[in-house]
Amino acid sequence: MGLKAALSKPFAAFIVKGINKWKKDAIGAQKETLSQLIDSAKNTSFGKDHGFASIQTYDDFKRAVPIRDYEELRPYIERVVAGEPDVMWKGKPLYFAKTSGTTSGVKYIPLSKESVPEHVKAARNALLTYVNETGKTGFINGKMIFLQGSPILKKKNGINVGRLSGIVAHLVPGYLQKNRLPSYETNCIEDWEQKVDAIVEETFNEDMTLISGIPPWVQMYFDRLTLKAGGKKIKDIFKNFTLFVYGGVNYEPYRAKIEESIGKRVDTIETYPASEGFIAYQDSQQDKSLLLLANAGMFYEFIAADEYYNDNPLRVSLEDVELEKNYALILNTNAGLWGYSIGDTIKFVSKNPYKILVTGRIKHFISAFGEHVIGEEVEHALLTVAKEEGVGITEFTVAPQVETPQGELPYHEWFVEFSTAPKDLNAFSKKVDEALQKKNIYYFDLIEGKILQPLIIRSLKKDAFVNYMRSQGKLGGQNKVPRLSNDRKIADNLSSFIN
Repeated sequence: MGLKAALSKPFAAFIVKGINKWKKDAIGAQKETLSQLIDSAKNTSFGKDHGFASIQTYDDFKRAVPIRDYEELRPYIERVVAGEPDVMWKGKPLYFAKTSGTTSGVKYIPLSKESVPEHVKAARNALLTYVNETGKTGFINGKMIFLQGSPILKKKNGINVGRLSGIVAHLVPGYLQKNRLPSYETNCIEDWEQKVDAIVEETFNEDMTLISGIPPWVQMYFDRLTLKAGGKKIKDIFKNFTLFVYGGVNYEPYRAKIEESIGKRVDTIETYPASEGFIAYQDSQQDKSLLLLANAGMFYEFIAADEYYNDNPLRVSLEDVELEKNYALILNTNAGLWGYSIGDTIKFVSKNPYKILVTGRIKHFISAFGEHVIGEEVEHALLTVAKEEGVGITEFTVAPQVETPQGELPYHEWFVEFSTAPKDLNAFSKKVDEALQKKNIYYFDLIEGKILQPLIIRSLKKDAFVNYMRSQGKLGGQNKVPRLSNDRKIADNLSSFIN
């Protein structure tokens, strides 16, 4: 056992002791966080405009600060981007995380000197809780790879700008730098396919023990490693590879194919980092849910997803959430985002401690006929049947088809790239439809009432989604294919890939 591995166990025990302390009083931690946030920002432009100096309670806060998305906060954010200090948070941000919004174009999310350490701490603690629970430290002695965006940062009015994953590359603690791959030069390659090829060359003969990234892009890395190795499994290329850390998408659609590529099941840790803050991580190998970080410089609010688009939806704090209810997540952060609708939906599966599952995106749903089908439901329907039938799924997305020939009912059109195709696609589609009806009563009623016909699955050619993302200039990095859309923009582009 190396020195770092030996030291990690007592350090992990110390860190977990602190985590357990705030876990027992997450409500208290959230109340304290809100108080600190308001006090820190009361002299900013936003704080003065919203009367922070007179806010005493959460009810006061709700009356003073409305829920806004990026577009609605843009007037304030543009002042921050222009270099004005003390607008939404004291001083100026350390970084802007540059993201691509579906409705807002390029978005600049501020990261402050208070928020940046929380990102680093959460990533570290996810690994330390794993060490503390399992006692496994072998991965610490080997090489670790983080498949991420370019670390090249640009300046905008004196502030560094880059993708979140590229910014994070600059924040890796010194004690991990010698273990970390790829090299800085390789990480700077902008073209994703060239970058993956370079990473393969750089890591092929290394002792890789931990691999981290968004599952579809990790799969691309694995495919190219296997090709170079003449068909060998990843376990035979990296004999000490034992831990896969991922985030950004639900792992389950990718699990079977990734495990097949590896050749064995390895431990996994799911994380929930966003540009706006590191929100949660999986803290136990016995439980797939994620521990909500109640003392990470963010005050959370929640709006029931089915009320989100109402004129005056009820918003609640952690104290009043209900289990198994789908919520839109609202953030107030120590980087100056206030009443900010991040766009994600979550549900609580435990309140002791507070643990969540990420269920989708508030704008990623299908409700062309009032069915309001969400990502969690389509994933459950497809994956349950696929497991029963021995079918492998590479990627998929769903959209409504309203414009049908005269006399034919509209339907949900599923575009699926199979790694192992069903023997009978029509029979498979029927089972998926029945599974979805069981998950969503509104969809059931529309099928029963002959408003919709059962869903239709289109089988796509191999690498259809990779080629689609390439055509959109969104190959690799933090880019993800939406599971479902209420329009046909993605579906129409995928039609040319149908088998």
